[in-house]
Amino acid sequence: MPIQTVNPYNSKLLKTFDELTDEQLEQKIANAHQAYQSWKNSALSERKALLLKVASIFRSKKSELAKLITLEMGKLIAQSESEVEMVASVYEYYAENAEEFLKDRPMKVKDGKAFVRLSPMGVILGVEPWNYPFNQVARLVAPNIMAGNVMMIKHASNVPQCAEMIEKIFKEAGAPEGVYTNLFLAGKRIAKLAEDERIVGMSLTGSETAGSSLGEAAGKNLKKSVLELGGSDAFIVLEDADLDLAVEKAYLGRFSNMGQACTSAKRFIVMDKVADDFISKLQLKITGLNVGDPMDPKTQVGPLSTEDAVKKLDEQVQATLKAGAKALVGGKRMDREGAFYEFTILTDIKPGMVAYEEELFGPVASFYRVKDEREAIELANATNFGLGGAVFSKDTDRAVNVAAQMETGMIFINENLASRPDLPFGGVKRSGYGRELSPLGIEEFVNKKLIRIAE
Repeated sequence: MPIQTVNPYNSKLLKTFDELTDEQLEQKIANAHQAYQSWKNSALSERKALLLKVASIFRSKKSELAKLITLEMGKLIAQSESEVEMVASVYEYYAENAEEFLKDRPMKVKDGKAFVRLSPMGVILGVEPWNYPFNQVARLVAPNIMAGNVMMIKHASNVPQCAEMIEKIFKEAGAPEGVYTNLFLAGKRIAKLAEDERIVGMSLTGSETAGSSLGEAAGKNLKKSVLELGGSDAFIVLEDADLDLAVEKAYLGRFSNMGQACTSAKRFIVMDKVADDFISKLQLKITGLNVGDPMDPKTQVGPLSTEDAVKKLDEQVQATLKAGAKALVGGKRMDREGAFYEFTILTDIKPGMVAYEEELFGPVASFYRVKDEREAIELANATNFGLGGAVFSKDTDRAVNVAAQMETGMIFINENLASRPDLPFGGVKRSGYGRELSPLGIEEFVNKKLIRIAE
């Protein structure tokens, strides 16, 4: 079945790619397995040089690559350019720091000596999403290539040109054949790959459903897996917060990338004393914005990634409104060509409503009033997800105490959650398991081998 890329701004078909045949897929796996036999023994200096070259190419092609992101999934062009910069920084981070991260780790023992050595495992399969088409790949690929693994990436079907471009960049940078491989495959073929003994680990960033499927396949075949899934992040505003700062960060945290991020601030939980001021300021912030072509730097509101994304989001919003919630702003798709949806704030949301129970992947904020800190924490934890969150307060100790009681993998104080190369990224509960980025990101797919030396 052909893989198509469609411009979400005007619904025009851009390009079509053929899916790999079984024979082509077998050859690519064989090539990757063969590449690993030499790459695992390569010098760290060689791996470092490769990633630094990859980073350099990304920077030199920033304008071209940013336009490709915007063309395929609709991200505002300035945000696409920022993504390319982030990608380069991820490759540079691991190139510069992996030697330190991979050093032997001495163990304290009563007699003799012992240490742990981090060794590569083999061919790692990554299943990556469309919302950050270059950055999500870099987060998985950079640490693993530095560790001595080789990568096979099945990218999202709506960003095939981005997927193809990453492989081209690695080839341009001088990567040996098989060290990085792009796979044009349908998602339904991924579970079968878990049965292949040459693939030793699997990682997925995406939906809860896709993660469950990959995790099941990996577990059945005794393969290590990492899952970074959805989120319903709480953004708690205490009564002593800097309200202007909180509103600014709320806007960025919810509506950047048109709200299409697993770590978007999706649920605003605000103390009653400041709730009216907060919501009125946020409403003002999201009204009167320029809607249009995401390639135009003046545009502030672009399309969602696909027509299907708009339809699903609207179904969730309409079901929530029908159940008794209210839309303070927005609440429907825009009456224009393309995959556009109004910036929306929902309130009066109750347990059982779609917006309470599910992740809304788009520019829709859920607003809750709470009377005290305890209620804020209970509401923040009243979700099956546990990815990230934020707490705003001028009292840092108080904010940290609240953060410590939130059941998530990441909490940011007085700023919205953001991905950085030097900070670990990952969640708990149904938001997945394992970590990307930071020193922890290089430890997921390595053999932590104990070497014991007798006296």
